[in-house]
Amino acid sequence: MLDSVDVTARVGEILSAHKGMEGALLPILHAIQADFGYIPQAALPIIAQDLNLSRAEVHGVMSFYHDFRENPAGSHVLKLCRAESCQSMGANRVAAHAQKALGIEWHETTKDGNITLEPVFCLGLCACGPAAIIDGKLVGRVDEARIDAIIGGLK
Repeated sequence: MLDSVDVTARVGEILSAHKGMEGALLPILHAIQADFGYIPQAALPIIAQDLNLSRAEVHGVMSFYHDFRENPAGSHVLKLCRAESCQSMGANRVAAHAQKALGIEWHETTKDGNITLEPVFCLGLCACGPAAIIDGKLVGRVDEARIDAIIGGLK
């Protein structure tokens, strides 16, 4: 678990690196997530004060964008496309299978901390739907058997 002193110090460094930048909130949030792997709650009031925003404004931006995490991700991140094109090719069925196989819902991590499941809205692989990303690697034509193979390969 992160120490609040460590969070405060590192967030301060990130804020200093973005000092004077117009529209700095998103780049700051991205930098914090890149550094910690998620956005620690302790960072929000520090960001808000530095940018002269309310905590609600910072939290609203962070929670609006699906790629920002409030908790650390698992060792592996499985993202399944939720866009209409993939849905027309069976993505809902594949997603339900993945959730059942992993025993988790969207934005959750398996109890062993191994896999985090996240929705993503269009990967640009519409011709190869349903599509997924596993640890940054694109995978097309994902079905239940392929999900089982992906999950099995991550254990």
